[in-house]
Amino acid sequence: MRRLVWSLMSVAALALAGCGNSSQSSEGGAEGGNAAQTPAQANQVTGQVTLPEGTSVSAAAKLDLTLVDVSQQDSKPLATKTVSPANTLPISFELPFNGGDVNPAGMYVLQASLTDGERTYKPHLQTPVLNGKPSTGLTVQLFPEQTQGEKELAAFTSVQKQIGGMKISSGTKLEDKVSRGWQVFREAGEVKFIREEVDYGDKGFTSTDYAYKDAKPWVVVQQKKSSKDAKPTSTQRAAWAADGTLVLKTNDQGGKSSPLSDDEAASLQKQSQSILNLATNGKGK
Repeated sequence: MRRLVWSLMSVAALALAGCGNSSQSSEGGAEGGNAAQTPAQANQVTGQVTLPEGTSVSAAAKLDLTLVDVSQQDSKPLATKTVSPANTLPISFELPFNGGDVNPAGMYVLQASLTDGERTYKPHLQTPVLNGKPSTGLTVQLFPEQTQGEKELAAFTSVQKQIGGMKISSGTKLEDKVSRGWQVFREAGEVKFIREEVDYGDKGFTSTDYAYKDAKPWVVVQQKKSSKDAKPTSTQRAAWAADGTLVLKTNDQGGKSSPLSDDEAASLQKQSQSILNLATNGKGK
């Protein structure tokens, strides 16, 4: 009888052990299911953003990342992210997205843009990702683009090189202790450029190039000297967009460049308008 009882207890213990093992196996299966879902976590684009060697940006810099299907016009971005501040380079990033939103026939690219004040940095070429393209461990290098002011200055330099083919007129004016002379360059009946030299005697000399668009000041580059034949002690530059917005204001002096004050830029604009009125007898053309 005792043997029968012990046998029944042994069977019960084994049954309980079997239940325990079954439970653990079930939990292990759940964990295995989570592990199988790990690739869903790979629904992200990862990598780092770099700038050319020696380039530094301020603490105000911010990085914008956008994942978009360029095969569809005006398509909604698959993912976006902003990193700010973005002044510690290289910048590592993770850009997660919903895998269910991916168009299998789409052409996805990672768009990156870093903005620091007036300067924008972008890649020379777009970075294809997804649908057979690498999406992790990317290296995206950004390069500086011209600011609006630099674009205006480049256009000014282009016009400056063409003034030899324009119609030229000249004039002079003597004032109290000031001698002023200028050349006006016209194209199609419009004033495009005025070059002015002003001798202030002991107070110095200025040589200024003024460019105009639609009879409005566009770009001014003024060199200040101790005398006509001396080297410039400073070069001031200012430029305005078509809507009158000041987009360039620099002052180069002593081998260093610094921002031109708004008052100094306004003074150059006023001088530009004054010489235009003087050289055209108030006609502006």
